[in-house]
Amino acid sequence: MNEEHHDLDLSRFSVRTDLALEAHQIAAEKTGVPHIQGVEMGTHEEDGIRITRVQVRNEHGAKAIGKMPGNYLTLEAPGLRRKDTELQNLVATQFAHAFSQFLSDLGISKEAKALVVGLGNWNVTPDALGPIVVENLLVTRHLFELMPEHVEEGYRAVSALSPGVLGITGIETSEIVYGVVERTKPDFVIAVDALASRSIERVNSTIQISDTGINPGSGVGNKRKPLNKETLGIPVVAIGVPTVVDAVSIASDTIDYVLSHMGRQMREAANPTPASRLTPSGFALPGTPKPLDKDEQPSEEGKKVIMGLVGSLPEMEKRELIREVLQPLGHNLIVTPKEVDEFVEDIANIIANGLNAALHDIIDMDNVSAYTH
Repeated sequence: MNEEHHDLDLSRFSVRTDLALEAHQIAAEKTGVPHIQGVEMGTHEEDGIRITRVQVRNEHGAKAIGKMPGNYLTLEAPGLRRKDTELQNLVATQFAHAFSQFLSDLGISKEAKALVVGLGNWNVTPDALGPIVVENLLVTRHLFELMPEHVEEGYRAVSALSPGVLGITGIETSEIVYGVVERTKPDFVIAVDALASRSIERVNSTIQISDTGINPGSGVGNKRKPLNKETLGIPVVAIGVPTVVDAVSIASDTIDYVLSHMGRQMREAANPTPASRLTPSGFALPGTPKPLDKDEQPSEEGKKVIMGLVGSLPEMEKRELIREVLQPLGHNLIVTPKEVDEFVEDIANIIANGLNAALHDIIDMDNVSAYTH
């Protein structure tokens, strides 16, 4: 393949994803090259949690996947949709360890002052992740300011802010945060926001940490000034959870599920086995349904027989076809699961617990519940 094909400009595809691992997958699908030059990616699994690290090393890698140079870590736990308390605690623990490592890698000391910014609209549930996290944080800056002699060792100065959105305040979020940073002078900022994903399986079950800052509202097409080290003058660590997905992704994933389902039925008809049901990984149904596996899809000829031309299209071409149909009609909706209220509350508590444990040495996962609202 020619080198020029490796330089992929994602802008014209309008891919709705804020996740670096998905951006890497998109670039790999488009170019047919699994390893993108300038980008390193590694995945491992611990206790049912898939942990993926993406490192964008240079501008070439940044252009290839459409993400700023820096480090991205993603924790995926589809079981979170089942309200598994034990898994929630494991995810919070893994998140706390990963976040502590991020701070260490950035050279941020245990005494450094933190400002946590909960981005989003608290009146819209899928966008309320940041404000809910802020509600559950242990904030201590006022104690250090007013009664430092009573603050035990093991705590750091933490302040928190939910600046709302432009439609509520009439003020750019970046302007509010810049003003607060200028007056309170924290050593680093933590920005928490809801994201968009290109996969329905990652909605409400994935947490991304990055050291590249964040663009509020970018996942749903709103262009706002970024919050990063260049704009604020101090390190910005971003935390995000995809809570929405667009109709193109839902339609595309559904086609994949249908093909896998038909492929499984064809194989079972040829080699009879006990009946099994198909469901996307992480969705709870009575019994123990077998999760979707794309390897079960039929051959290219089989796809054409089942779904005609659409079934045989490559991933990006299939998504573009669906987008071309939906976009002019105004039907490329941004949607969220109906159980989003519980999901957002649960994952916000996971992030708040993890942050409380990561920011204050005196707090660990055994006593963190005593500090969370």
